[in-house]
Amino acid sequence: MTQTAAARGSGRSGKRRLILLAVLAALALLAWFWGPLTAQARAGAAYGARIACSCRYVAGRDLGQCRDDFMPGMSLVMLSEDEEDKSVTARVFPVASETVRYRKGQGCMFAPREN
Repeated sequence: MTQTAAARGSGRSGKRRLILLAVLAALALLAWFWGPLTAQARAGAAYGARIACSCRYVAGRDLGQCRDDFMPGMSLVMLSEDEEDKSVTARVFPVASETVRYRKGQGCMFAPREN
């Protein structure tokens, strides 16, 4: 049993429409949840930076050990430090980033945002 060219073409067209529909549905879901996702990412980055700064510059522990102080579910938070500036930056790539600086007598404080 062989298919005609028209029958094969309509099968491909149907698959393309289904794929396009699935992509559009995924984009719609992403748009719907984007606000809550970015809010959670910013909160996670802020929490991670603050906890890691205190761990690193108040408690004097190694930055690698500071992840032990994180709450469960924070595996997407990446940490980096600037030893000269005594600051820790936490990122949830590519959505959020927060920097906290240690100042003697003041502790760890959020850095002003640059716009």
